[in-house]
Amino acid sequence: MIHKQFNMIGIPERPAKPRESGLTLMLDKGFSARQVEDALEVAAEYVDLAKLGWGTAVITPGLKRKLAIYKEAGIPVYLGGTLFEAFHVRDQLDTYRQLLTDLGLSHVEISDGSLEMEHEEKVRCIELFAQDFTVLSEVGSKDAEKIMPPYKWVQLIRAELAAGSWKVICEARESGTAGLFRPNGEVRSGLVDEIVDLIGGDHVIFEAPQKPQQVWFIRQFGPNVNLGNISPSEVIPLETLRLGLRGDTFFEFFETPHEEHHASNGHITE
Repeated sequence: MIHKQFNMIGIPERPAKPRESGLTLMLDKGFSARQVEDALEVAAEYVDLAKLGWGTAVITPGLKRKLAIYKEAGIPVYLGGTLFEAFHVRDQLDTYRQLLTDLGLSHVEISDGSLEMEHEEKVRCIELFAQDFTVLSEVGSKDAEKIMPPYKWVQLIRAELAAGSWKVICEARESGTAGLFRPNGEVRSGLVDEIVDLIGGDHVIFEAPQKPQQVWFIRQFGPNVNLGNISPSEVIPLETLRLGLRGDTFFEFFETPHEEHHASNGHITE
């Protein structure tokens, strides 16, 4: 980690890449190849996966060049779940699988946030794609008016993990005003607590595009909570939140040298 050159005491440990926890999923909303190069010049160390949002991959010029830049940086890329849904609704899953193969992608998102799909069908799709790809599935609606009870979230997440999903993404939209959040951006804290208690935080990725939402998750679950829908300009700011190098989380992980010394000697400080 770059910050270690500053030799600061009390900075939280972050797992080395590739990691299973503390993931940051960056949302690419149509960056050019040059913009990706610029973003990764400073942020590549902190980005675990990049999502080409919605159907942007279909209309972004220079797509293969952009994918090559991500690959060179060691960052897996996957296409937005909405694009999977667009192919599914047209009964073109074989075409979609071939597209992923032709683009050299190893990851795929399976979602049903924009269309009505029987969960049995979604599970079938997860099982199908998991044979050849690393699957991220997504639970939760993009419609803020559709409120699912916590037990239903847990039920769906469990079924999708059992079907072969590597991680299950908990929906919030790019705006952070649906799914996990109320229309005003407030976290549905009871829902999140139940997901973590019954599923475990390492198995899910919480979409948290807004800074107050990121702060809430880090304070609640620590620096290595999995977070998604992070804009390229927010990757480094998010990492400072994870490390307690920003006012919002400054005292979350800090120990004075005196406290650290006593703790290392088995003493309990008051």
